Amino acid sequence: MTTMTVTLKITKDEPEPEPEPEPEPEQEPEPAPVVSHSHNSRYALPKDNSTKSSNLCSGPFLLLSHGDPTGFKPFWRSVGDQCKVTFDSCDFMSYLTDVGKVCWFLEKDLEESIRELHRTVGNAVTEDRYIIVGTGSTQLYQAALYALTSPGGAEPVNVVSAVPYYSSYVEETNFLHSALYKWAGDAYTFDKEGPYIELVTMPNNPDGQLRSPVVNRYDGKLIHDLAYYWPQYTPITSQADFDIMLFTFSKSMGHAGSRIGWAVVNDKDVAIKMTKYIELNSIGVSRESQHRAAKILGTVSDSSQCIGGNFYRYGKSLMTERWTKLREVISRSRVFSLPKYIEEYCHYAGEHTEPHPAFAWLKYCNEADVEDLEIILRRYKIMGRGGSLFGAHPKHVRLSMLGDEETFNLFLDRLSSIQDAIAKADKMNVLVYIN
Repeated sequence: MTTMTVTLKITKDEPEPEPEPEPEPEQEPEPAPVVSHSHNSRYALPKDNSTKSSNLCSGPFLLLSHGDPTGFKPFWRSVGDQCKVTFDSCDFMSYLTDVGKVCWFLEKDLEESIRELHRTVGNAVTEDRYIIVGTGSTQLYQAALYALTSPGGAEPVNVVSAVPYYSSYVEETNFLHSALYKWAGDAYTFDKEGPYIELVTMPNNPDGQLRSPVVNRYDGKLIHDLAYYWPQYTPITSQADFDIMLFTFSKSMGHAGSRIGWAVVNDKDVAIKMTKYIELNSIGVSRESQHRAAKILGTVSDSSQCIGGNFYRYGKSLMTERWTKLREVISRSRVFSLPKYIEEYCHYAGEHTEPHPAFAWLKYCNEADVEDLEIILRRYKIMGRGGSLFGAHPKHVRLSMLGDEETFNLFLDRLSSIQDAIAKADKMNVLVYIN
């Protein structure tokens, strides 16, 4: 080994005179901060140009970042013509259905089907409540925010939800930079004075846990998102009875493409304001979609006691099977972990059951310094939604359990391969960094 020494010779010179200080330029005022939004679709698959994905996985990308409920398609295919709906070219040409009602664009048969379904399942009180139909529950969420904050005050109303919260709440709340309301983050740490709105998702998206309000102050208002409070996902422990309850045709039945959601609202003034928002936003909701939803909801209610044709028994069986398979894969190593759930009595099923949520809230447990589990899974072409989007640690990722059977089985295979690779590296005492 050769050592090289470098010696610097320093000579002392006469000090040079200090230059005259230049006058400081006038400072321009700092521009106001600009909050930007990504205009990229969350549903688009990435181009296969990541540095290591071709070496780690040669198959297709698995889009598990959103809950597209195509896993229920085999059931609806088996139903055949029972839910078939046909229209003449002259049907539903008017905007109007019943101008005498608060929600003047709600089809009568859809309202009746919604009320009957909730009575059958026993998951929500609808008697003496207003039913507001929307283009999915996203529009209804915006309508509820408007209804609870208009005509507005000196400051926007703070909107909060407990971590981990539904990732889209942040973007949907802030997207239009409304002067009526603004996102204020985690309900657990919220300490600002004044009116607020708390979003309670039950069961919670992403982790499937049952939730209750956190802030609990007299000046707060609540919006309950009950998109997943259905027997295929969780035990129905009681009839939900809250001021604003949001439901969606997408998660209750698996028909996301129809874009139908509904709100069960206690207060008439709130219902009127929500209706006004939808009137200005989209001049109502597709009448064809409403009739299709009414037919399907009615069929499910009628077949609720028929074992062979019961959608919720089918859905529960599917979700139970998938969670059993996923937990079996996870149990082979200590690389990942999943939340634990407790059995509760389900009044719909008449037995004690365990939740089988629509999403897996996966946690990376390895001691290695991994910055983002979403990035690791993407190397294996598994597209999940990272924990930071839910206000949680990036070692978490949310993965959909609702896709088709082929996609789900590919997901299990790749997850097993990731675990095997990490376990092998640990045995060799090699520190693996995934760049």
